Amino acid sequence: HHILEAISRIERYVHGKTFEEFLRDELLQDGVIRQLSIIGEAARRVSEDLQRVYPEVPWKDIIGMRNIIVHDYFGVDLGEVWRTVQNDLQPLKAQIVRALEALEEGPCPS
Repeated sequence: HHILEAISRIERYVHGKTFEEFLRDELLQDGVIRQLSIIGEAARRVSEDLQRVYPEVPWKDIIGMRNIIVHDYFGVDLGEVWRTVQNDLQPLKAQIVRALEALEEGPCPS
């Protein structure tokens, strides 16, 4: 799944890095921001019905961050990007894994 692959890439990119290193490394920033954009685009393509089935996933927040990255790239707050990476990716990864497992088990609940 695109979201899980993007999260894995971000995890690899930032492994062992500090916020200060992130701020000094434009290539790292670009890589992380690109993957966050992919996460947001993939979330945007999830049907509203499926979003309602998995309300624990912060779909609107994910899509909102994607919109900021895509439409206001030069206004991206690197501190917010770093906080998102540090605080939100692991819970999101767990939520997406649970949702995918549930989908594999059978039809979506209504």
